[in-house]
Amino acid sequence: MDSVTDDGTLGEGQRAHWERTYGEHPGMYGERPSDAAVHAAGVFLDAGATDVLELGAGHGRDALFFAREGFSVHATDFSPVAIEQLRAAAREQGIARRVTGAVQDVREPLRLPDASFDAVFAHMLLCMALSTAEIHRLVGEVRRVLRPGGVFVYTVRHTGDAHFGAGTGHGDDIWEHGGFAVHFFSRELVDALAGDWVLDEVHAFEEGQLPRRLWRVTQSVPVT
Repeated sequence: MDSVTDDGTLGEGQRAHWERTYGEHPGMYGERPSDAAVHAAGVFLDAGATDVLELGAGHGRDALFFAREGFSVHATDFSPVAIEQLRAAAREQGIARRVTGAVQDVREPLRLPDASFDAVFAHMLLCMALSTAEIHRLVGEVRRVLRPGGVFVYTVRHTGDAHFGAGTGHGDDIWEHGGFAVHFFSRELVDALAGDWVLDEVHAFEEGQLPRRLWRVTQSVPVT
């Protein structure tokens, strides 16, 4: 089995793969928001959030939904093609004033000020081709940009998924199937990432035709 390396080969290959995929299939996930985003909107409203950051927004179906729900949204993705599709859709829907988009590789520090958001959403981003160390650094960055009491909702495929252990193994629970590399989460990793957060919920659900098996995790920054 290959091992995850520090030279970024796997990550850069995945970036190119997603860039090509978005270019060949504009709006590939459709306009309907994910069920996870619909749930997160309710959580964010209950928390009194107004400013939302979405990481790994793709072409924007969830970011645009949050904007239509009245949130101010900053959406990022490592694909320039996806971000341009998001911006175009925001203009077409007349909500461009509530949505900003930026290219961001989450392996690098977030180019955002400390304590600048009330809520962060990431649907299946943390389970991309990121090493465990990179995931921990990213969650640390999410903590940095959230205000006290801020909420983080993320979803990940887990080790109970049918594709775990299938395809090409890259080490660190990362398996590549059909050209897409996934870091499958153990419950131990979820708990470790919660660290000094308040872990509000770990909810198991299924999505898609396989079906993919995921956890929806909600955690919040303690108010000191």
